[in-house]
Amino acid sequence: MPGDPFQLFDTWFAEAQASEPNDPNAMALATADAAGNPTVRMVLLKAHGRDGFVFYTNRNSEKGRQLAENPSAAILFHWKSLRRQVRIEGVVERAPDEQADAYFATRSRDSQLGAWASDQSRPLESREAFERRYEEAKRRFEGEDVPRPPYWGGYRLVPRIFEFWQDRPHRLHERRVFLARGDGSWDQGLLYP
Repeated sequence: MPGDPFQLFDTWFAEAQASEPNDPNAMALATADAAGNPTVRMVLLKAHGRDGFVFYTNRNSEKGRQLAENPSAAILFHWKSLRRQVRIEGVVERAPDEQADAYFATRSRDSQLGAWASDQSRPLESREAFERRYEEAKRRFEGEDVPRPPYWGGYRLVPRIFEFWQDRPHRLHERRVFLARGDGSWDQGLLYP
């Protein structure tokens, strides 16, 4: 395997894009509040590179509130078709607003309107109430571009640990770990399965 975790991720991600039937960019995102109470949910990877792994959400959502309290997080990609997974831990920082604006502009109009209509993670009295809010947003922005809501934006997980897991027969799996050094290089090794 390559000695560079970003290069290895790029290779595995390209293979997943070719083999996974649905959402090869789906990742489990684990966050915790200030007291350490964890939460996990699926989100979609929208960009990645040596500067980190980017996803977007409502910043007032549970994940947004937890990231404001505790910026440490983990993501996990599981590609069943390849019998592989990649776990990445690091610190999450807010992506620049210009980047969030550019991505928001690529979303479907219905998704843009949904971002205005949803108080993500808050109690909802009925489906009809949400649909009313969606229709209100639709009328509000009729005939014009839908701007990015001020509470909606991107986050970037900056890795400090990568773990690449490959299925092997008889549960003799291969686990390769990369640990960030302060100088931008990586220590690597193997873990018992």
